[in-house]
Amino acid sequence: MRPALSLRDFSLVIALVAICAFFGWRAPEFLGPRNLSNLMVELSLNATLAMGMLLIILPGHIDLSVGSGLALLGGIASVLTTKAGWPAPVGLALGFVAGVVIWYAKSWLIVHERIPAFIVTLAGLLVYRGAFWLVIHNETVPVVAGGQSNVYSLLSTSHLSPVMGYALAALVTIGLAASFAMTQRSSEKSEAAFLKMFIGAQAVFLLVIVANQHRGIPLPALVFGVICMATYALTQHTAMGRYLYAIGGNAEAAVVSGIPVQRVVMTAFGIMGGIVAVTGFLLASYTGNSTTDLGEWMELDAVAACVIGGVSLRGGRGSVVGVLFGALIMACLINGMTLLSVSPEYKLVARGLVLLAAVWMDMRVNRS
Repeated sequence: MRPALSLRDFSLVIALVAICAFFGWRAPEFLGPRNLSNLMVELSLNATLAMGMLLIILPGHIDLSVGSGLALLGGIASVLTTKAGWPAPVGLALGFVAGVVIWYAKSWLIVHERIPAFIVTLAGLLVYRGAFWLVIHNETVPVVAGGQSNVYSLLSTSHLSPVMGYALAALVTIGLAASFAMTQRSSEKSEAAFLKMFIGAQAVFLLVIVANQHRGIPLPALVFGVICMATYALTQHTAMGRYLYAIGGNAEAAVVSGIPVQRVVMTAFGIMGGIVAVTGFLLASYTGNSTTDLGEWMELDAVAACVIGGVSLRGGRGSVVGVLFGALIMACLINGMTLLSVSPEYKLVARGLVLLAAVWMDMRVNRS
């Protein structure tokens, strides 16, 4: 669960630097404060969804319905707050609960009826997209909050003040230091733990400095940070996290060992439903409306981020840090191609090739 650094880990860093250098050369505004702030929001959307996908892939499953699902849940919240006039917090809360319930119920078909997750979620992709179109009546529903302050739209337009940004960075650094102190009691080498803490603290302060040059840390980045840390704590410091790795490594051995496989998998899907809902709210708020193509292809971006980051599609291997790097690579590619005015068809080709290359690399690693 805490693998040593490998050549693949360094290759992610090299690839990310090369991508940023290329787009920074071809489009100097790529490294400008305004675009980096936008990139931060785009990364938060993709990476938040990828964190949920990590929890699904670790035990050996996959979820192809998250793109359509986030559109449906975001659309439900948009319709409730815009057309029904409900308060935004109530509409968002109902959408969140609906996401958890729907994903938990879907996992029942997977673990009890033994229908492959690929089939169940592929069916969900079609059902959710059709239901989404029915909910919005094939119209564009703007994100407003039923006559009150526009709480829904503030999800993507709010920013922390510079002072609050630095205070948050200090709190995160304290948390990293506390985590380092905890690793001193484990088998992990203190030098490696200190290096992780030091680099992590530097990255956080650099992020705050860059964000403060525009408008401050955007709220989606803060939401993603919370989900990222919660996912890390879940996978690395809880019994459920150990169970997820064990189930993905060998499901039969996990059953023999007394691990409640069905309950763990259903819980992971339930958490995924909540993450899908949150991502749907953020995306609808960021685009300003719920329209028919909301969330298209995002399930593939989430899978690609996981595989690029070293998550095995067979389960049992992967980390939050790797997924973060994978999501960052995908976000930089999409953002850079947008700045270069690359046509949509070539964007799809590039994303498909990246996904294919990531899966090929995963297969090579499994064979080695």
